[in-house]
Amino acid sequence: MTAVSRLDSLARTAQSDRMIANKPISASTTGAALLPALLSRPYPAVMGVLNVTPDSFSDGGQFASPERALAQARKMIAEGADIIDIGAESTRPYGGSQPVTAKEELKRLQPVLADVVSLGVPVSIDSMKSEVVAWALDAGAAIANDVWGLQRDSGMAALVAARHSPVIIMHNRDRADPAIDIMKDISGFFARSLDIAAKAGVLPGQIVLDPGIGFGKTPAQSMITLARLDELRSFGLPLLVGASRKRFISTVSPSEPDQRLGGSIAAHLIAAQRGAAIIRTHDVAETVQALRVAAAIREQQ
Repeated sequence: MTAVSRLDSLARTAQSDRMIANKPISASTTGAALLPALLSRPYPAVMGVLNVTPDSFSDGGQFASPERALAQARKMIAEGADIIDIGAESTRPYGGSQPVTAKEELKRLQPVLADVVSLGVPVSIDSMKSEVVAWALDAGAAIANDVWGLQRDSGMAALVAARHSPVIIMHNRDRADPAIDIMKDISGFFARSLDIAAKAGVLPGQIVLDPGIGFGKTPAQSMITLARLDELRSFGLPLLVGASRKRFISTVSPSEPDQRLGGSIAAHLIAAQRGAAIIRTHDVAETVQALRVAAAIREQQ
């Protein structure tokens, strides 16, 4: 058995195990049915990060080739990923990213997206451009992940409303301001985004809120956001948290991005305790194990 066929077999086995233990979640589960299926279990769904970029902060260039990207998607599915989040433009939460055109994003996505979709789990498209999201949804992606929360591209809200696509609305700022009340800023941002969504006809049941750990925040503000995450449950919408390998971890325990697994797990377990329904991570196997063990222990209380 080749390495590729072995990963395909592992991915099918992992998906089969999830379907036996939970409601079936597959690439064919879309629209209004997708979020309830993902959120129906006693532990958060896990979103695996797949960056097909040369400059992402943690893994830039590692999966830029279609072959490596597809192999990584197979690996994450085999490890238990419920969603694959594919992005072709680095948004580097600490600044310094190089903006790219929609044409360049599509050039990076076209050789790999359909093959990732064919692996059988829902795919989200991480893009702030409605043109790119529209193409990805046509190619089989199921979720729009907008790091500017419908506030940067005026066509994004109308697009996801027309497609009945779940959308992740992430809080962002152009720059961090240590003087602000970050929770008040996040709440105000979400209120504006939800108003945009409502006016465009996006149904509340299709929305997930992401407080944007590391984006437009100081390290201290990222930790405050995690500590007070449950305050955002007042919106009555599912929460997604992606603290994976973020810089705030290094301010507590000095480390490079690929050395922050322990800190990422700690942050994600706290996020789950405070209401996160989806965890976005680079390290799928370890995160899945941590979330499931924590849930099993809580069941014994």
